[in-house]
Amino acid sequence: MNATIKNYEKLAELTRALGHGHRLALLDQVSRGEHSVERLAELCGVSVANASQHLQNLRRSGLVLNRREGKRVLYRLGEGPINGIIAALNAYLDHERLEVSSLVSDSVNRRELVEQITRAELIKRMQDECVTLLDVRPESEYTIGHLPGAINIAYEELEKRIAELPVDSEIIAYCRGPYCLLSDDAVVALQSKGLKARRLQGGVEAWEAEGHSLVKGSSS
Repeated sequence: MNATIKNYEKLAELTRALGHGHRLALLDQVSRGEHSVERLAELCGVSVANASQHLQNLRRSGLVLNRREGKRVLYRLGEGPINGIIAALNAYLDHERLEVSSLVSDSVNRRELVEQITRAELIKRMQDECVTLLDVRPESEYTIGHLPGAINIAYEELEKRIAELPVDSEIIAYCRGPYCLLSDDAVVALQSKGLKARRLQGGVEAWEAEGHSLVKGSSS
């Protein structure tokens, strides 16, 4: 067996470890912080025994690490660019969703109603310090790389955290790329609360593709 085939065999082992919805859900929760088995089971809506079994599978593949604290077993993310794997899978899922004809039709109609801002205009307004950048992706993706000065409120948390946003500044929401609809939904939600908001054309992917820098790290 040549080296190339061996590498693909290792990759196949990794994909088998990821090949279950419960494991992916658990891995996504672990990427947001260290949790006990019991808490992970609660967050993912599975039994403790089921969660423990899937976590052991992920641990054998190096995707998660664990440690014991008293009677509790705590899980954290493994070494390596695992957040990147999660982000890539989410980006592909966005693409697949958009390929469904009913969603394509719906997204086109919605996108025509959502006002956007170009990257060139955004850069100028960032220099004038007259906008608030809002990253509505999950924190795990924000940590990998976000626009300079952006704050992170995942779309799922936006409704309960909307009071954290300034009322006297235009909010520019962005997400992953051209197939991601989170920023569109965020703008609609913000405008319904009386806030001035637009979405960034192209999201993070287009920003980075033009050679603009991203910042790594969490918002805390």
